[in-house]
Amino acid sequence: MSGIKLMNRIDTKFVTTQDRLMRLLDMARNDYYAQEIAGSRLSRYDTTYFDTDDFDMYRVHQSGHTGRQKLRFRTYVSSNLQFMEVKTKNNHGRTKKKRIKVEDMDLADAEKRAFLAEHLRYSVDSMQPAIRNNFDRITLVNRAKTERLTIDTNLRFFNLVSGKTLEMNPLVIIELKRDGLCYSPVLEMLRQLRIFPHGFSKYCMGSALTNPNLPVNRFKPKLIDIRKISELCTN
Repeated sequence: MSGIKLMNRIDTKFVTTQDRLMRLLDMARNDYYAQEIAGSRLSRYDTTYFDTDDFDMYRVHQSGHTGRQKLRFRTYVSSNLQFMEVKTKNNHGRTKKKRIKVEDMDLADAEKRAFLAEHLRYSVDSMQPAIRNNFDRITLVNRAKTERLTIDTNLRFFNLVSGKTLEMNPLVIIELKRDGLCYSPVLEMLRQLRIFPHGFSKYCMGSALTNPNLPVNRFKPKLIDIRKISELCTN
């Protein structure tokens, strides 16, 4: 895994159901390795996203602007590691991620402030916790080791501003991460299963669904699609 961190990459996301996921995993067994930690192929993630007090990061994304950023603290529960991460998506569709290992989410810490001063376009003092999520992740790596496929299930949101909690257990979020448009075995499998690209920012979708004071105009088609997929899961 250390050789395929893909900190500068192209991301393609998909949203599907548990049933189709099981079919996908069966199809992919000969083309992908599965990451295993302490004997388990299912890893628990816990993430807290920060934003400005007027949710500028969310609003930039919702308005469709490029060059947007996210600030998050991610805890890898299975390995007991926490990182502070700044993700930047440029106008070429590439995502760059910078991160440092941390012990807590205190932004008064000198090391964190120095890191954010270098990589974050916002004032550190304007940042506040906005939303938390957790989920279970399966990570697959193709045999050529040129891409990662992350599969997230049992997604839950805890809005730290509105106090609202939302469980999205029926949904499966798949993300293909690769450096450039290299050949990907899973793309044909996804096409056969009629699982098509579908943007899904956990921060933005979670915020839109749990904070009624945020604008959602540009996200409405995605929110409708998510509800339809959720209904398929429960029928």
